[in-house]
Amino acid sequence: MQQNGPGLIAALRALPRPAWILFLGTFLNKFGAFVIPFLVLYLTRQGYSTAQAALAIGAYGVGNFVASGLGGYLADRMGRRKTIALSMFSGALAMILLSQARGLYPICLITALTGLTGELYRPASSALLADLVPAGQRVTAYAAYRLAFNAGWAFGPATAGFLATHSFFWLFVGDALTSVLFGVVALIALPQGVRSSEQQSGWSEALRALGQSKELRRILFASLAIALVFFQMSSTFGLHVTSVGLSSGTYGALLSLNGVLVVCFELLLTSFTQRLPARRTMAAGYVLIGTGFALNAFARSVPAFGLAMIIFTLGEMVAMPVSSAYIADLSPAHLRGRYMGIFGFTWALALVCGPGLGMMIYARSPLLLWLSCGGLGLLAAFIILLKTEQRPINRRSVTEAPQKLGEPL
Repeated sequence: MQQNGPGLIAALRALPRPAWILFLGTFLNKFGAFVIPFLVLYLTRQGYSTAQAALAIGAYGVGNFVASGLGGYLADRMGRRKTIALSMFSGALAMILLSQARGLYPICLITALTGLTGELYRPASSALLADLVPAGQRVTAYAAYRLAFNAGWAFGPATAGFLATHSFFWLFVGDALTSVLFGVVALIALPQGVRSSEQQSGWSEALRALGQSKELRRILFASLAIALVFFQMSSTFGLHVTSVGLSSGTYGALLSLNGVLVVCFELLLTSFTQRLPARRTMAAGYVLIGTGFALNAFARSVPAFGLAMIIFTLGEMVAMPVSSAYIADLSPAHLRGRYMGIFGFTWALALVCGPGLGMMIYARSPLLLWLSCGGLGLLAAFIILLKTEQRPINRRSVTEAPQKLGEPL
């Protein structure tokens, strides 16, 4: 709960109905996100090398990178609802095309298209949630949004692991169908959200804000460092789990463990962490994330991998809701989609570079890779704790006691 504010249940009940519809659509979409977590395994079983599989993941990251900018622009110019629907319907079509692609270059090209179309919705969804939820409630709102996201993530990979043992084709079909469902929900039930005028919708104003805001640059660099760690989960982590003799089903179950923990505990944990200074909270989460992945260096059994995943997930639950609200608070309403797009750029850049770099390091030394992940967690914590005299805008959305976030660190 927020300090001197309503309890968790009351805070959830205070969220507007369209926010809950957004959560439902997000759950449907992420439950069916079958393909990308299993893309490396799919391609290597088709006879491609790990380097070629990394190229395909990097292509998805290139599409994601473009989607961050284009999705942020469309969210502000065309509107949040239309951008979400466009993303879902075009993403479903791209996923079916990917299932029929043969040859490395067609696979990489269509994977990039899948990344572009399938990720357009992310800035729009985050911006719409900030539009719907007033200051003072956003940490709870983003935690609930992540709960929906991770509820889908909890059950989806386990289902995908089962399907993959029979036929990878059904992964593509299921992914496409759940995207269509979210698109229909968006068109029928979501509001339009804030729209910018043509004069306000360009990128020049957002880039000027980036140049002027030390707070924004700091969280972007910290997010880039920690995102490089996150994207090992869908690339080298699967290879590492299977390399020690465990099955692809075990890998899917470990991914589901992450989602189950977030679903069960993140909202409760957020009721405590949102009372704390935001930057220190994020820093603690980043250290835990790095530590969890560093422990993979020594894991050889299901319990050991499970322990590493629990520590990583604890860090995720501590850092991620606060960081999302922190970015939302920095953004003026008419720039909100592009601010979320800039935030998405850091994760997309990590998706472009992270799997390939991770696989190169893993091929030379798995120990070096996992210890490097620990180092990146420490680096992210250091960056977010750097002192600056600049203060973010509207910090009351992270806590009702603004001095908590404004106090010197």
